[in-house]
Amino acid sequence: MTSGNGTGKRLPLEGVRILDFTVVWAGPYATQLLSEWGAEVIRVESTKFFPSTTRGGLARPSAELVRSGGQGGYPDYEPGERPWNRAALFNVHARNKRSVTMDLTRPEGQEVFQRLIEVSDGLVENNAPNTMERAGVSWERLSKINPRFILVRMPAFGLTGPYRAYRTFGSHMEAVSGHYSLFGYPGALADESGTSLLADPAAGVSGAMAFMAGLRHRRRTGEGLQLELATAENFTGYIGDYILDYSMNGRLGEYRGNRDLVYAPQGVYPCDGEDRWLSISIGTDEEWRALCGVMGRDDLAMDERFATPEMRRAHHDDADTEILTWSIFQDPIEAMQQLQAVGVAAGAIMNERDAYADPHLRERSYWQTLEHPEAGSHEYPGVVWRTANTPNRIRHAAPRLGEDNEYVYKELLGYTDEEYQHFVETEHAGMDYDPSIP
Repeated sequence: MTSGNGTGKRLPLEGVRILDFTVVWAGPYATQLLSEWGAEVIRVESTKFFPSTTRGGLARPSAELVRSGGQGGYPDYEPGERPWNRAALFNVHARNKRSVTMDLTRPEGQEVFQRLIEVSDGLVENNAPNTMERAGVSWERLSKINPRFILVRMPAFGLTGPYRAYRTFGSHMEAVSGHYSLFGYPGALADESGTSLLADPAAGVSGAMAFMAGLRHRRRTGEGLQLELATAENFTGYIGDYILDYSMNGRLGEYRGNRDLVYAPQGVYPCDGEDRWLSISIGTDEEWRALCGVMGRDDLAMDERFATPEMRRAHHDDADTEILTWSIFQDPIEAMQQLQAVGVAAGAIMNERDAYADPHLRERSYWQTLEHPEAGSHEYPGVVWRTANTPNRIRHAAPRLGEDNEYVYKELLGYTDEEYQHFVETEHAGMDYDPSIP
């Protein structure tokens, strides 16, 4: 695995080594962002324990389950000999990373882990606190081993408090944070509102920023730092205006569907074809007149029901009906382009096929092809941030389980060939999950 970007220029985080104890999406996304900009991220895994939904929902899903769509994306709808190396979610967020296996439930594994801490800059994790405590991951221990160590902990509800040990996914964190009481259609019940997973990537971005703050602190003081990021608290700030409205006015938010308190009309409108849609948002009188012009409905621009933002909000249902009579005959991408050309905020609701074919992303070379030894060659979403003077690219496909065992044990930690073979024979270093794991 190379560490450069193929241009001869050093990436900003080159030379920083981060241990990755992350699961599912929030933590893995944080370390994905850090690895994209040069950090050497080493996933510390175990062949004795399968991290649910991180390398797929099950270690060994049946072909029938995979083909039914119940386990997410696998190439050609086949789980393969080692499904954990082929799961789509993992192969997206683990690109550029390394993988080492060790059993932290045994003293030998803890000894290896301690030596790894000594030669690393930090660790990122987003597990339940008691899980990490059993694994020997705590600020008290790690800071003694390496006083310059940076530890980012991202438990769902924090390291203290009555919810400390609760186990959640992003949807649960959003529910507890209050988000699920806000998105849905008027008059609908909570079970009709669908599922949002925004808390995960939101925490991922904040987690990457937290680690960078730790690096800055260490550069300034020479000391390590623990940063605690409760992912539920992180998301609560995303709906801070609703929280503050309640604290100031005692008013609870309510379901509004796609509508807005200010912009009107605003909605998602059906287009020509099966399940094709266009989103439109009108903020000013000028934008309303521009929309009417594209629709060929100058009469609506003169209609008193829609003369002002206040009148359009009051007659939103009528406006929706008029827009629908036009949108139903339109191609959503062409309609988006027409509306954008006259200054109207509009966007086609694209599916995955649309996104892959989108000429804008193609012109920007956003999609990048990676060759994975077990998943094959596919296009992946590109690097998130771009800079003017340091070109960047995805450098390496996601690691197979334990792919970098020899590099970590021998090159980084200095174990001999004989010692490494002992770790293989005692099932610390391996590339397959224990046969007992389904």
